[in-house]
Amino acid sequence: MAAEAKVDPMHQFTIEPLFGSDAWQVAGYNIAFTNSALWMLISAVVLGLFVAAGMRGQLVPGRWQMAVESFTGFVDDLLEANIGRAGRKYVPYVFSLFMFILFANVLGLLPLGVVGLHAFTFTSHFTVTGILAILSFSIVLIVGFAKHGFHFFSLFIPHGTPVLMAPFIFVVELVSFMVRPFSLALRLFVAMMAGHLLLEVLSGFVISSSKAGIGTGLLVGIPTFLLMIGICALELLVAAVQAYVFALLTALYINDAENLH
Repeated sequence: MAAEAKVDPMHQFTIEPLFGSDAWQVAGYNIAFTNSALWMLISAVVLGLFVAAGMRGQLVPGRWQMAVESFTGFVDDLLEANIGRAGRKYVPYVFSLFMFILFANVLGLLPLGVVGLHAFTFTSHFTVTGILAILSFSIVLIVGFAKHGFHFFSLFIPHGTPVLMAPFIFVVELVSFMVRPFSLALRLFVAMMAGHLLLEVLSGFVISSSKAGIGTGLLVGIPTFLLMIGICALELLVAAVQAYVFALLTALYINDAENLH
């Protein structure tokens, strides 16, 4: 008798080429178009359509225009509160970053499995969140050195630090500064991966209990299914919170580059 198939909770994170991989070689590097790339493209297209629909500039704004203006105003207030007036020039970047992560997180939660499709949450991969973090960190370094030159290093010696403690404090602050992109990427990656992993494990319980008989299905399957609904609602909240945290920390790091504090 064939072994009963089991739910593999890690399978949902597997990156797979959509059109084969052998022919997609450039200079020895595989550039196959993957499911992760597909959902990045989908997120970018949906975000572009969302923004385009809200840029009509109507005197009496419709729902789409109000939604886009609300998100833009939210990001503008976030930057002004944490950077000041100088933060307004970063609105396009932080808005794009915030909305891209938000759409990626939410689209990855779509229950497309009921129609035989699989939504892929690419923010559950450290390579993706790492690139976004490095991009933000690069802006911080470019702005910091362009605006302050080598005086940017004063960021690592807080005002009033005793002379004897200055070398030690400098090293500690420098290491803390260099760890920022890693922690920024890790936070988003872990939060999204953990939530999807938990949902997959619980779905395995529901499937297994439904095959074990009516009693087990009622005793285990139904409560687990109800728990999954609650966790899905929580995951929607986590999706929004993680996008906000990423944007907020980016704003705080840019503030260090702009104002050296």
